[in-house]
Formats: sequence, structure tokens, C-alpha cells
Amino acid sequence: MSSPSYQQHVQTSSAIVARCGIITLSDTRTQSTDKSGALIRALLQTESHAIAHYQTVKDDPAELEPLLQSLLARGDIDAILTNGGTGISRRDQTIAVIERAIDLPLPGFGELFRMLSWQQIGSGAMLSRAVGGIAKRKLLFAMPGSTAAVELAMTKLILPELKHLLHELRK
Repeated sequence: MSSPSYQQHVQTSSAIVARCGIITLSDTRTQSTDKSGALIRALLQTESHAIAHYQTVKDDPAELEPLLQSLLARGDIDAILTNGGTGISRRDQTIAVIERAIDLPLPGFGELFRMLSWQQIGSGAMLSRAVGGIAKRKLLFAMPGSTAAVELAMTKLILPELKHLLHELRK
């Protein structure tokens, strides 16, 4: 008997609904001006996923750390998606909090995101520190804050694999 193919795995996980937490990291955005967070919510809902939490916080490790730990401890969240704070400016310090939380890195997420981003914006893609992985048996993805970057990460990488990733984690 042969092992199941990738396509069979994807089909097996088609009924999974992800319960997601969304965090926008920004010193300037509010929930009413957060276009990237709104796009994440809309794309998830289009795929019939649930939004269990949504919040904007300052791009500050002291604010992100307790929020992230709180969301990772919740039983009603399967995936946490952040946007913002992945660049190289002095204020972009929150990515270290996310990297420390990751137990099992998924380096392909950042690698593929930068490759796809390079196709759109060229060499500036190397400035992104987008990262993904597993933290306390939950998916954790950190995307840049631009709406174009969020759309790219969500439509080309996260949404196509979200159900399959959760299927694998639930085994």
C-alpha cells in the first residue's frame, strides 16, 4: 500500500476550519485604519475560517509578549497571524518575540515569501524578516505590514496550506 499523496492530504483536510488570532503591530494604525488586518480577516472569512481574536498593538516587545503568550494558551485558537514589525527599522523589535515563541520553524514560509516578494518589488524583498512556524502546537506567521505583502503571504502561502498544516498538527 502506497502512502497518501500530497493531494490526498489536502483533500482530507478540506473540512477544517481554522480559528485564528490576528495581531497588527503598528505605532500608527488603529482598528479603524488597519487595512492589512482587515484584509487578513476578509481573506480568512472568505475561506470560512473563524476570527477568534483581533487586536492592534504598538510595535513594542513589551506589549506583544504577554498578548502572544495569552493567545498561545487559548484553546479556541489554532493559528496566529501577525502583520507589521518585520522590517529593519529601529522600531521593528517585535519579530524577536515571535521568533522566540516558535518551537518548530517553518523556514520555507519566509524563504518563499521573500522569493515571491522579489518578483513584485525586486531586491527590497531582502529587508523582510517574515517568519513562520509552530508555537505550542499552533501555527504562527509574521507578515510585513503592507497590504500588498499581506495579500501575497495570505493568498500564495498561508491560505493554500492552512487546513493541511492544521490537519498535520492535529494528528
